[in-house]
Amino acid sequence: MTTDEIRAAAAEHLRSAGLRVTEPRLAVLEAVTGNGHLDADTVHTRVAVGHPGISLQSVYNVLGDLSAAELLRRIEPAGSPALFESRIGDNHHHIVCTRCSAVADVDCIVGQAPCLAPSDASGFVVHTAEVTFWGLCASCQQEAGV
Repeated sequence: MTTDEIRAAAAEHLRSAGLRVTEPRLAVLEAVTGNGHLDADTVHTRVAVGHPGISLQSVYNVLGDLSAAELLRRIEPAGSPALFESRIGDNHHHIVCTRCSAVADVDCIVGQAPCLAPSDASGFVVHTAEVTFWGLCASCQQEAGV
């Protein structure tokens, strides 16, 4: 896809979610899309390359809007800042390196979403299960001689 096609697709996603198409929203959506799990500071750094006047607070606001509209997914691994990813629409899980904090996606463990069912949901209807696995990534294993 060309840059223009990516921007057009991003604009359509915004419109479909009922959001106005603005340059900050386009820039943040483009910065996160396909780039793994990013914190707000990293998104701000990426966006500021093309938009030097954008504030970190503006990026936080846009990330909040895009997450609320379910165009981005927000995850919060323990001991880590909130991370944002563009993989939405499925109930995947995450694995986090306990040494370097790298995050990777893990497909559902078994079956269809929500993948896990509590033994007693206390009357709740479960639509999502969040599982975080913790361990050492391949690079950290190699460095540690594991």
